[in-house]
Amino acid sequence: MNESRVVELFNWMDETTSVIQQHIDETYLDSLTVTLEALFYDGIHAEHHLKLEEAVSKALEKINIEEFSAEQIRKAIQLAVLKGTKDAIQQKHLMTPEAISLFIGYLAEKLTKNLDEVRILDPVCGTSNLLLIVMGHLKQSVKAYGCEIDPTLMKISLLSANLQKKEVEFFHQDSLRPLLLDPVDLVVADLPVGYYPDDENASNYELCAEKGHSYAHHLFIEQSLHYTKEAGYLIFLIPEFLFESDQAGQLREFLQKYAHIVGLIQLPETAFKSKEKKKSIFILQKKGEHTKDIKQPLLALLPSLNDTHAMENILVKINRWFTEAKIPS
Repeated sequence: MNESRVVELFNWMDETTSVIQQHIDETYLDSLTVTLEALFYDGIHAEHHLKLEEAVSKALEKINIEEFSAEQIRKAIQLAVLKGTKDAIQQKHLMTPEAISLFIGYLAEKLTKNLDEVRILDPVCGTSNLLLIVMGHLKQSVKAYGCEIDPTLMKISLLSANLQKKEVEFFHQDSLRPLLLDPVDLVVADLPVGYYPDDENASNYELCAEKGHSYAHHLFIEQSLHYTKEAGYLIFLIPEFLFESDQAGQLREFLQKYAHIVGLIQLPETAFKSKEKKKSIFILQKKGEHTKDIKQPLLALLPSLNDTHAMENILVKINRWFTEAKIPS
């Protein structure tokens, strides 16, 4: 890919977003949604903002979005989102690192290789960068679904998918409430970590805490399994402490009842800003009539994602594991 084209498009997005910010009192991310809308609709209608309309029209004369590939568009949007979220504290505003998303895409391709069509869900899609990367790895026909409660992130998701000409059905809602969705073949999710504030809704879940607030990351695992087909797979990014918390025993019992553990892949500390934010990739298969426990789950410790030679060696071992374990069966 021509990376200079990515930088060119990002610079245009960044400059246009800054111009928009000068005219409207909004955050960088909210202004970015106006930029993306202008790109998709080839202009904007800004009531009472004639000067803004003129400025955006002038900016659009400098760019032709049709000259950029879907991957170049995705990367440029990712860079713009990263700029808008670099000072973000809330977990919901943090993007899954690129290299980790690509690795999850590789795992998704392995787990779904026997399917002619893949239905995929990200219940916490954010800006949908992870979902769109995984879609790009799958060779089959794909039906994708994303769920996000934050209105700004939802807008970026929708516009990003449209600009990349990727078909995704989005749900703008709390994804721990019922979804109008048939079960899918694959779930991918970078689980948000923390407490879920809606105790009344949490009481509908088996993983509801006996006292106080329930862990959102536990409830998302249960909800994801609920919307996965029997024998379907789930790939989660989980916090390192998932099985060490005060509610870990309840989670273990739940997983033994409903899922097979396929693998646990520890990610290098260098992939995260701090040791506290370190995560692992957790792979599950939903139990079904013809499924069985994995004799030897995939256990691996990834080297630095920048160490090409070490990554090639670990991929050889992981590929061998998939062959020997006959996953998918």
